[in-house]
Amino acid sequence: MKALVKFAAGNGNIELREVLEPSAKAGEVKVEVKFASICGSDLHILHGDIGIPMRFPVIPGHEFAGVVVEVGENVKNVKVGERVTGENTRTACGVCPQCASGSYNLCKQRLATGYAYDGAFTKYVVIPQERIHKLPDNVDFKSGSLTDPSACAYHAVQELTEINAGDVVLITGPGPMGLFSLQYAKSNGGIIILAGTPKDKKRLELGKELGADYIFYGDEVEKKIYEITNDNGVDVVLECSGAEPAAQLGFKTVRREGKYTQIGIFGKSVKIDLDQVLYKEVKVTGSFSQKYLGWEKALELCSLGKVKVLPLVTHTYGLSSWQEAYGVFERGEAIKVVFDMSK
Repeated sequence: MKALVKFAAGNGNIELREVLEPSAKAGEVKVEVKFASICGSDLHILHGDIGIPMRFPVIPGHEFAGVVVEVGENVKNVKVGERVTGENTRTACGVCPQCASGSYNLCKQRLATGYAYDGAFTKYVVIPQERIHKLPDNVDFKSGSLTDPSACAYHAVQELTEINAGDVVLITGPGPMGLFSLQYAKSNGGIIILAGTPKDKKRLELGKELGADYIFYGDEVEKKIYEITNDNGVDVVLECSGAEPAAQLGFKTVRREGKYTQIGIFGKSVKIDLDQVLYKEVKVTGSFSQKYLGWEKALELCSLGKVKVLPLVTHTYGLSSWQEAYGVFERGEAIKVVFDMSK
């Protein structure tokens, strides 16, 4: 079967190859991939600057949806023919303090699908049964393939960051993570300021449609924030871009005793003025990946129409056009790019 393969560490070293079709072992589920979407971390994998453990060669792709075509021995709750998606966490030790508390996403021994295990940029992917989530009947495959980023946003906003009605929330980065975070923060009654760069105009406009109260870009952002907040600064910052200037803006404009949550991946060391944290007693939180409940809630809210998914999908390609797909995503010409595996 055809697969996109990252065959060695470093920048590039990725190509379309013919690989062996996998089979489901005990406790595993084999899924025929219908749609798979490109994550920002897939760009970091492409360029070799991802901070997540990897093994080579490996098939990237951890955002997907498809149909179960085979189940291994001892699989009890998943059946052939069911429509599913799956978590990117592949293995965790199960005994460390993080695993014991349910935070298996933070296990030191955690290994992930699409990084250390073959992922979904191919026809078939194999996933442990405990990482499988069934799609509601009214959630299509394309929407289902975006459950991962939606669950990440749910984890960051609903599980890690307390946002109350009336809180002014600055979201930096109107990409997929920012647009999902926007919807969750808005559902809590937040007043949303969505900020980006001049090239983000279309993304910002979509953000407005999805519930942002204010959209700003470029040099006007800081001034506008202080105008809106009567010079107090915002109550909450959700930094979704993984860009140093955005993080600096967030720490500068968050109010005293405010909250700052880092969601975007930088992929490198950045310069941050931590005196802003000290003098203002800012509560800083990192958010990484997601947990089981976030997946279930993301699917439920998509099914109920409370979280919009399809408006984020702007480009669809066949896997053979992966270079073009990666290119439009990296240049910021797309919001979310998906592979249609039937093409």
